[in-house]
Amino acid sequence: MIDAVADVVTDRNDNSPIYKIVIAGEGNVGKTSTIRQFCEGKFNQSRIATMGVDFQVKRVTLSGKAVRLSIWDIAGQEQFLIFRDMFYGGAHAVALVYDVTAPATFFALSRWRDEIQAVMPGVPIAIVGNKLDLYQAVPADDVRAWAKEQSMPFLQTSAATGDHIKDFFIGLGYMALFEQRRRNLAMAR
Repeated sequence: MIDAVADVVTDRNDNSPIYKIVIAGEGNVGKTSTIRQFCEGKFNQSRIATMGVDFQVKRVTLSGKAVRLSIWDIAGQEQFLIFRDMFYGGAHAVALVYDVTAPATFFALSRWRDEIQAVMPGVPIAIVGNKLDLYQAVPADDVRAWAKEQSMPFLQTSAATGDHIKDFFIGLGYMALFEQRRRNLAMAR
């Protein structure tokens, strides 16, 4: 069982550590919806595409320690490609999100991985299939095998129903926490 508690950050004087989480992938895969479901407990059927980048901050407790997750929602549209590199810097963990109903969004993940790793080599990355509540045109076993080849965890979620959303973000929180510890050890050497 994951030892975690989450709540929206409302105290601007909160001095708990902050970890940058990047959510990336093609447009219309549900990146914004997963973030809103986690941070606000809301799902909107119709959405306007993210333009450039958006972010929210949410406080979580991981293994008894309060931290803040700064969750960056990166636009998937090609016209924002020239700006995306600057949004990846400093990331502690990344989720590459695809739509389980749209195979092209899964096939694009390699490009997203390469783009992010060019800026943040070694940053931990998770693979997330969203829209689990709909017909799956992308076989989960194929994605799981690809993620395993990449040494990346794999999870499926539904922003609409909330299924596995908390697990998704708490898992990213732990990835970010461990990444910061790794960076601290590297700096101490």
